Amino acid sequence: MVWYEEDIQKLETIVAELSYEPDLVFYGSSSIRLWEDLDEDFKEYVPLNMGFGGSTLAACCWFFERVFANLRPRSLIIYAGDNDLGDGRTPEEVFLSFSELVYLVQQKFGDIPLGFISVKPSISRWVIVDKIRKTNRLIEAEIKRLDTNITYIDIYNSMTDHTGYPKREFLEPDGLHINEKGYQLWKRIILDYLVKNDLKLFKK
Repeated sequence: MVWYEEDIQKLETIVAELSYEPDLVFYGSSSIRLWEDLDEDFKEYVPLNMGFGGSTLAACCWFFERVFANLRPRSLIIYAGDNDLGDGRTPEEVFLSFSELVYLVQQKFGDIPLGFISVKPSISRWVIVDKIRKTNRLIEAEIKRLDTNITYIDIYNSMTDHTGYPKREFLEPDGLHINEKGYQLWKRIILDYLVKNDLKLFKK
């Protein structure tokens, strides 16, 4: 995990220099970190972007205590798992990391609202699409089974065409990262989740 150290130190600096107390924290991989308009897109929810590049769900667990040591969010939204699969982990291993992260969140913050964004489809990782789909099924089923304050936020289906293939219009030319249009899609889906779960009450 040493290769993440520089990014984690940057996040610790961001938290140390905060001039406000964030209500809604986004945590996860580069799909979160590269969301340049996140603060503006969710400004009414007092957000904070705590994404770090290349992170896996396993890394999100490993660094959780450090990243959230001085944060007291009222809600979390997480995106990770994509890179775990890209690194060769199995859906079952990703599922175990998801379960560990849920445990860590609930141990530290109780049953706060937690939104988990499904692993996205991508052209560059189409070769592992079956693993991506299985991971999403495992996590969605577990969220339903837990029946707690966790919600599965499905962006996968909205990013695929009628054949199930990833829509190029939402991805950068590398076929992996999300472009501006993709982020606008995510914004609409996540805002719908926030409203449906009454998180509009967090507006200041």
